[in-house]
Amino acid sequence: MSNNKVNLYDLTNSLGVGILIVDKYCNVTFSNDEALKILGLEEKDSSKNLSNVLSNFKVESFLKSNKEHETHRLIFNDKDIIVVKKAITNKDSTGGAYIIFQKLDVYKEFIRQFDDEIEASSLLKTVMEATNDAIVYVNSEGYIEMLSKPYADFLGVDKEKTIGKHVSKVIENTRMDIVIKTGKSEIAQVQEIKGKKMIATRIPVFVNQKVVGAVGKVLFRDVDELNSLYMEINKIEKELNLYKDEFKKANKAKYALDSIISESKSMEDLKKLTRRVAKTNSNVLILGESGTGKELFAHAIHNNSRRIDAPFIKVNCGAIPNELLESELFGYEEGAFTGAKKGGKIGKFKAADGGTIFLDEIGDLPMNMQVKLLRVLQDKEIEKIGSNVSEKIDVRVIAATNKDLEKMVSEGMFRLDLYYRLNVVSIKIPPLRNRKDDIPILARHLVDKISKVENIKVDKISDSTLEYLKKYDWPGNVRELENILERAINFLDEETIIKPECLPTKITGAMRKKEIKSLKSILDDVEKQAIIDSLIISNGNKTIAANILEISRTSLYEKLSKYGIEGQ
Repeated sequence: MSNNKVNLYDLTNSLGVGILIVDKYCNVTFSNDEALKILGLEEKDSSKNLSNVLSNFKVESFLKSNKEHETHRLIFNDKDIIVVKKAITNKDSTGGAYIIFQKLDVYKEFIRQFDDEIEASSLLKTVMEATNDAIVYVNSEGYIEMLSKPYADFLGVDKEKTIGKHVSKVIENTRMDIVIKTGKSEIAQVQEIKGKKMIATRIPVFVNQKVVGAVGKVLFRDVDELNSLYMEINKIEKELNLYKDEFKKANKAKYALDSIISESKSMEDLKKLTRRVAKTNSNVLILGESGTGKELFAHAIHNNSRRIDAPFIKVNCGAIPNELLESELFGYEEGAFTGAKKGGKIGKFKAADGGTIFLDEIGDLPMNMQVKLLRVLQDKEIEKIGSNVSEKIDVRVIAATNKDLEKMVSEGMFRLDLYYRLNVVSIKIPPLRNRKDDIPILARHLVDKISKVENIKVDKISDSTLEYLKKYDWPGNVRELENILERAINFLDEETIIKPECLPTKITGAMRKKEIKSLKSILDDVEKQAIIDSLIISNGNKTIAANILEISRTSLYEKLSKYGIEGQ
């Protein structure tokens, strides 16, 4: 291996460039360590995952296009990357392409050595042509071997004519020759060129512990540029923190276990179970009729978990049109479909990464989305619409429904495997009619809450009102109770006590509107009606009527006279 080849390798290494080489069949024949680091791949998984990378980099379409060169920018694993594809055009080559890619922030590490000197030389030439950075490479004697066009333009020199010249003759106040002698890097040092102070980094290149050259890179062409960049970054950072704070406020669990008002044993036991379940990462299925407070329990689980500081994302599966569900849950790439927003969109699952997603009305999820949700729960990864790259996520799922999922499974309306994935731990909230001991404390709490919102003074709920509330069956559960109490408060007028008159008839019944008679009067009315009915049945025959009533004929005549009933 020649020193020239080693020099080229060390140069690319100093630039922090990821390198892949593919043959004409789009098979990876070479990849360096820096490529795997930039892509965030483990070496043991590289062969399996690099095919996804090539697809994302659109390498196959480039090979088919017969283009010599192509450059584009993309986001991969949350990293902003520039990809340069260069067709292999050497006459001795069998075809294929170099794929050179790098992060936009700064060049970080040295990259691995190429096995073929011609390929390495071609690669470096491509990098120098593609980069917008001001870069120079000098050999061990200080003579320039490579100079990027942006650096040549900055210096105001002809790029081709500088090759072979000593660096001190081309770059004012250079220290490249000193770095070669000392073998010590100079990072972010001030250097004056053409009366302007710039910031440059100089790195020696070693082979077998011997300096064989050096790489120089201009970080900022003017110190004022650095100050401006700092101010801009500081501004962006403040805006980003503001957006993060707003996102946290909008996607934060509001309720704790103390928000669930109860004193019945069944509910207190349920809250103890909830507190225990919250400490794990298992999926939870909350069951209960509409209005029982399933969402409160979902909030409480998140707020009692280790994910309390992470997002809590709520999704009502029954409120989103079926055709929009996938994009809402998993997001989409830019241009994935007509009407897709520029830049794409992250889905609810990605937004909940690290936290909890609450899937309310899970029983309304269509069958095709049940399949996709099952895959997410199994693989812990999502795939946006329009993307062929999966993203790993860490999300706890809490689902809730008022439907009988077991019955839906038996009827083929809900997948059994999804049901078992969701129902790792189940919490069944009893209806209000099964815990009427909670009605007094619930009613008082709700009245306090409503009266504050409506700014209406309420001193108490009368005992008779509470008795009516306890006798009602509450098909709408706590939600219906809150609605009834809000209605009652609006009927108070000048009163400050909620009395039975403030409640609707369906709760108090119609009896309170009837005239209450004495027991003797009621019995007389019943006796009179019985006598009239017996005469009708007997067609006016008083003997038969007396027999029907099981009284004597004389007693019958006395009662006819008492009640003023005419003879039939």
